[in-house]
Amino acid sequence: MKIGILTLPLHTNYGGLLQAYALRKTLQDLGHEVWIIDREKNYHLPLSKLPIEYVKRFVKKYILRYPNQHIRKEKHEQKEYPLIAQHTDKFIEKYIGEREIVLSPNLIHPERFDAIVVGSDQIWRPKYYSNIQDAYLAFAENWNIKRISYAPSFGTEQWEYNSQQTDQFARLLKMFDSVSVRESSAVILCKEKFGVIAKHVADPTLLLNVADYVAIAKTHPKHNGNLLISLLDNTSDKQDLIDSIINLKGYVPFYINSKTEDKTATLADRIAPPVEGWVRGFYDADFVITDSFHAACFSIMFNKPFLVYGNAQRGLARFNSILKVFGLEDRLITSFAEFKDDMVTKPINWGTVNKKWNEFKLEGIEFLKTSLNSY
Repeated sequence: MKIGILTLPLHTNYGGLLQAYALRKTLQDLGHEVWIIDREKNYHLPLSKLPIEYVKRFVKKYILRYPNQHIRKEKHEQKEYPLIAQHTDKFIEKYIGEREIVLSPNLIHPERFDAIVVGSDQIWRPKYYSNIQDAYLAFAENWNIKRISYAPSFGTEQWEYNSQQTDQFARLLKMFDSVSVRESSAVILCKEKFGVIAKHVADPTLLLNVADYVAIAKTHPKHNGNLLISLLDNTSDKQDLIDSIINLKGYVPFYINSKTEDKTATLADRIAPPVEGWVRGFYDADFVITDSFHAACFSIMFNKPFLVYGNAQRGLARFNSILKVFGLEDRLITSFAEFKDDMVTKPINWGTVNKKWNEFKLEGIEFLKTSLNSY
């Protein structure tokens, strides 16, 4: 079967890249031909949009009084991107490979695919996927295809759609042959807001074996350190946590973050490090501190003790959901004040965790098999 995966655009997000890689590989291992539907990176605005862009720049410069430096940075952002993404683009070419690259899914031929799988990651969250109607296959409403959602996420327990979107997406989602979501809270939202029964399944990264990731990790040199720190948002409170754990265990910290989104950083510092190095971090670590969902997943798969510092503004639903599956709810804190020494010294029963992971993984693969074989 020819399958298209509609997910978040592939860029410098490590979790986003790895979940796309994992879902594509899983579907390929099931015997299908698979393409990621990716948006073309258009570095030059079309002529039709230039007048609007000029108006925006005029308002920012002369009405909102944005500093000239801000305007210049904004204009040069697209030119800088190929440099910033040089390593992640190499990962995409090597590990994700074949893609259906389009300016818009509307340009895909209706007979291109037998099925489209929507997911994973926060593709159902408007702030991360602006053309949100595409995530419900509005462009394919009249196509004769199988429609499946695999582990898409709302990102939060709060409902972020207006009433018009809710009605439209409920109608579109009822056209899907199979619906699954990444968080248990999303099961409730689908039922209450859309009137659709959804299944809670594993994030695609959890569908592979740890050996698949070790093979990627070993292509990168060993890190110097044993305390992996993967933080999307660093704060003084998180630094207090890091310092306390270092003092408690004598760990040597190393960071696998990039400053890609930090517009105040130099261009050299904003270059995203290789994805292979990010994965290697979990292979080398003795302990992990993170505020990233996918870093928590990789800590679990590599059997590395970890602490998640949750950010309520980014959404806690995904952390609550994944940690509950593995009985690791005590691995989540939302402030340094909640930290206790035994969160580091108390061992995790990895035998129990791995058993639950295997069950969760097999359920996800079976969902995909059943959904596709009913075609």
